[in-house]
Amino acid sequence: MATVLVLNGPNLSRLGAREPEIYGRWDAERLRSAVTGWAAELGLSVQWHQSDDEAELVRLLHTAADDGTDVVINPAAFTHYSYALRDAAKQVTDAGGRLIEVHLSNPASREVFRHTSVIAGVASGTVAGFGAHSYRLALHALSDQGQDVDSIESSL
Repeated sequence: MATVLVLNGPNLSRLGAREPEIYGRWDAERLRSAVTGWAAELGLSVQWHQSDDEAELVRLLHTAADDGTDVVINPAAFTHYSYALRDAAKQVTDAGGRLIEVHLSNPASREVFRHTSVIAGVASGTVAGFGAHSYRLALHALSDQGQDVDSIESSL
């Protein structure tokens, strides 16, 4: 069973309490449980981490690059300005891993400062605006990589 590292950035521990009209009503534990279940349905296992500490997230990305682990990352506020996180994310893809950037909300439809992602340019793909299901779509993308189009369409 392949393992996917799921990283969550600052303030995501406050899900359910912080701006539920934007980020949804699920708390962080419910999201973790759902993501773990969705991954299992796809034959994947999850290593789940949430941190408000940029350096910790960078270290986890370095380990993923070294181990060849695919990553789903919600960089949260770090999306818009953390070149350290961007450079660590690039190491994952440079090493042959896949990195999917996810967001619960759609940053492009929010405040102007949220429109730029320094992570997107080095990510394998981005999924945003589907609430918790952004994670589910990212996991599907990782599980479907390498399949031909006919087999992907038949699974829909």
